[in-house]
Amino acid sequence: MNDFKEPNPNGILWPSKDISAVNLALDISKVNLALDIRASNVSLRWRTLIIGLQLVTLIVLDVSMLFASWSLADLINGAKIELSIYRSMLPILAVNLGILTVSGFYGADEKLNRFAKLFKSLTVAQIVLLTIAFFYKPKLLILHSVILTAWPLNFVFIGGARFLFYLSMMQIRKRIPLFQQSIVLIGHQIDIERIRKLLRRSQQFKIDSVIDLANWDIQSQLDQVLSQVKSRKVSEVFICSPNSIDNQIILFWSLKALGIHLRIVPTELQLPQRASETKMIEEIHTTRFNSLPFVGINFWLKRAFDLAASSMVLALISPVLVLIAIAIKVSSPGPIFYQQYRVGLKGRRFQVWKFRTMVNNASNLQKQLESQNEVQGGVLFKIKNDPRITKVGKFLRDYSLDELPQLINVLNGQMSIVGPRPLAIRDYELSMQETDQSDRNKLLRYEVLPGITGLWQVKGRKDTSSGEIFYWDTIYILQWSLALDLKIVLETIKVVLLKEGAC
Repeated sequence: MNDFKEPNPNGILWPSKDISAVNLALDISKVNLALDIRASNVSLRWRTLIIGLQLVTLIVLDVSMLFASWSLADLINGAKIELSIYRSMLPILAVNLGILTVSGFYGADEKLNRFAKLFKSLTVAQIVLLTIAFFYKPKLLILHSVILTAWPLNFVFIGGARFLFYLSMMQIRKRIPLFQQSIVLIGHQIDIERIRKLLRRSQQFKIDSVIDLANWDIQSQLDQVLSQVKSRKVSEVFICSPNSIDNQIILFWSLKALGIHLRIVPTELQLPQRASETKMIEEIHTTRFNSLPFVGINFWLKRAFDLAASSMVLALISPVLVLIAIAIKVSSPGPIFYQQYRVGLKGRRFQVWKFRTMVNNASNLQKQLESQNEVQGGVLFKIKNDPRITKVGKFLRDYSLDELPQLINVLNGQMSIVGPRPLAIRDYELSMQETDQSDRNKLLRYEVLPGITGLWQVKGRKDTSSGEIFYWDTIYILQWSLALDLKIVLETIKVVLLKEGAC
């Protein structure tokens, strides 16, 4: 049997042409004893060190935030307490850290932004402390009022610190390749390329090499694949074409025995797993999906966020809006605002408000420029150096200031701050013509309020294909949460400041 060759410049691992297949199939007894699950993977020690440092940092961070929040609660209730809070800090820390540990907040998986579960865990900790205070000499522990005051403070302090830590880790990995996890991709070339594109955007992982299933057979060459993956010193293996691998269980077991994680990455849109619960019926594993993310209480939570945020922003930036209006009026003839019919919730048409950035007859001139449209598929209209844009309009577009009047649409309930961009009538009609021949998932975008900004604006804006736009819109709809909305708003601010295209 010939040795495996090193990866080519594209990162694909190619076997020798005359390699003979070793049919291991499901015969675990043929797996080398060196792959025993009790054996340590020396090649992953650096990754283990990073995880350990992250774990220590989280513990120190949580201890500091607990100390700060309980000290503030003690200060607020200082006149009512006879004993210092610091004498009770040890049991307080023990209870809180113990429950956070049991809840999985100190594992290797990155689940730092699970705010709902964090709130529940801290609530359980407060109930435990209240119970201790009630049954075991409350004066020797702490007053109930301090516990109740510390309850919301714990969540705000710990949740805020973890959120900032999570953002910091993301930025560190983007800028320092040393902290990026090395991975191997397994799948068909078309699926690999799509996942490669997504990973390139996230900048959280470093693709060491890929295994193209057109040249490999996992069923008959499992031993060689495992040997090659182990030699690459990677921390995870991404399965990009899961339906093409028959013995997934054996592959999972063998990789975990090496200390390597296996991650299944679907290349097509899937039902949202975050909105589901797992239940066993007899010995059958089933998944039941909960309510849709945009109905019921979630809709009103999002609406409350929109009203509060848009009202506050409009009040703060009103002087800026006046200055922009004066600049538009002085620089070119025509109205200050540009109103255009767009398609929103349930396909209803409404007028969107924007600052005018083009000459007054821009709509009539668009027909002459259709041949220069850069959007693949033609569903949207966008060209560089559009001759219809005024000088003031170019500045407004560079920093997305022309979108600010849409806060009026948000107040009117026609739009949301975050959501799919509302299509113009021309774009909507073209997209509906394509829907008969392709993916009907894009119709989901009309089941929610359109937004000023969205997931595509911060993730896929460099890719102007209509398919990519609809893809990110559908991802947002299926995975929506208030935390995701907040993240998109923060990333939008960063994208706008860096002038990475217009929203």
